[in-house]
Order: sequence, then C-alpha cells, then structure tokens
Amino acid sequence: MNVLWLDGRLVPRHQARIDPADRGLTLGDGLFETMRVSGGHIAHLPRHLDRLRRGAEMLMFPAPDLDAIEDALGQVVRRNALDEGALRLTLTRGCGPRGLLPPPRPQPTLLIVPFPSAPAPGPAHLIISSRIRRDADSPLSRIKSLNYLPNILARLEAEQRGADDALLLNGAGRVAESTVSTVLVVNGGVVRTPPVTDGALPGIARAVLLAAGMVQEAPLTLDDLLRADGVILVNSLSVRPAVSLDGTVLACQLELTEAIRACVRA
Repeated sequence: MNVLWLDGRLVPRHQARIDPADRGLTLGDGLFETMRVSGGHIAHLPRHLDRLRRGAEMLMFPAPDLDAIEDALGQVVRRNALDEGALRLTLTRGCGPRGLLPPPRPQPTLLIVPFPSAPAPGPAHLIISSRIRRDADSPLSRIKSLNYLPNILARLEAEQRGADDALLLNGAGRVAESTVSTVLVVNGGVVRTPPVTDGALPGIARAVLLAAGMVQEAPLTLDDLLRADGVILVNSLSVRPAVSLDGTVLACQLELTEAIRACVRA
C-alpha cells in the first residue's frame, strides 16, 4: 500500500506532500468517502460517487469530475494490487489565503489512500454520549465532511468509559447514529433505522439495505433500543451486533446480523 493519488497523479506515499495552505488541513473544508475493496472491486462505487457529488454541491465546490475520480480510484487499486482492503478518498476545496472566505476560483485537492483489510470488529459495547448531540438541523449532518470533531469527542468518551462506541442522540433526545455507524434496531422481525431528518448520516450501507427492503426508516428512542430484539451497527466496512448499552445487556440477532452483512457485501 505504498502508492496513493494526489493532485492528479500516482505518488509514492513517502513523497506525498499536502500544501500547508490547503483548506482541508487548516479549516476542515472538505469531504471524504471510505470505500471497501473486495476482489479488486470497489463496492457500491456509484453510491459513493453520488454522495460525493451531493456533498460537493452543498459545500459549493466546483463540480467534481466523477469519471476522472473513478479512473483515479481504479489506478490506485491496480497499482497497489489491492484485492481486499479499503480506500479513503479526501476532496478538499484546495489552497486559499488566511481567513474563512475561499478563493474565487478554488482548485480542489483530491487524495486517495489505500489500506489493507483490518480484522473484523467484534460485538460492540455502547454508551450514550453525554457530551455530544447530533445537530439534525445542520446540512453538515447529511454529508461526509472533514469536520469530525463531535464524533471524535464522543468516541474518546466511549473509550474513557470502557466502551467500543458511543451513540449520538439529537436535540430532541432521539437516536441518530453511532460515531462511525448506522444504527439498526430489530423488533418483531422488523428492522428500523433513524431517518435522515433525525440526524442520521445517509450512509452507503444504509442506502443498500433500504433499497433491498431489509430496513425501514422510523424515529427511535432509547427505550426502543433497550427493548429491542437486537441492535446492529453497520457501515461500509463492517457489520456487528451491539451487546450492551450503558451497561445494560442487549439482545442479539446473530442470524439477522449475518443476513444484513451478506446484503451489504453483495
């Protein structure tokens, strides 16, 4: 995994340099996508590219050349002989002067970094973050922005309390998501997930499950989770059951977890 993509070309990792004036570095002014690679194929690539396009539009970036980005992704996979693993794509607004206002004609920076497969995470012990609430009214809740400090603080809180991840509630006290995953709740054979209007990120795995009819959108409360037949966390790289919430044991649906994993990986 020694070759990445930066500024329109393949670059050895040790030679890659980000300009100190890049707004992604100085202001978090950018987007990212994390994509699973299986059998040398990028899973659900059209969905990732479409979300990237929508995020760029929301942030008022120049329209990204999705064909060129797809070609760059393929080059990184082939050059690194990446059969199983992941790609992290970062798109920033590019360099700019000091201050918040971007230059009138920004030149975005595109960075694509490959990673080998990581071990599958085990069942998750969760907490409810006491420090962070998901802002469901912010347009940033609907895109994969580089501004991930709320999630980082919630994940640090989970670690400090001996848990694997933290659930984020919105301002109304309803469940939005975990720091890195879509939340699925199983009850009576029905699988539900919070709606985007409650602060849930429009995740790629989430979209796949909704399109397959395996999941329904519905507002979820903490009581829904505690009384559920199962709670499952899902993102582009992993699917795993949650086994406790703030120390309370949660029921598990291992067979359904495997069925969801198979759907996401299809």
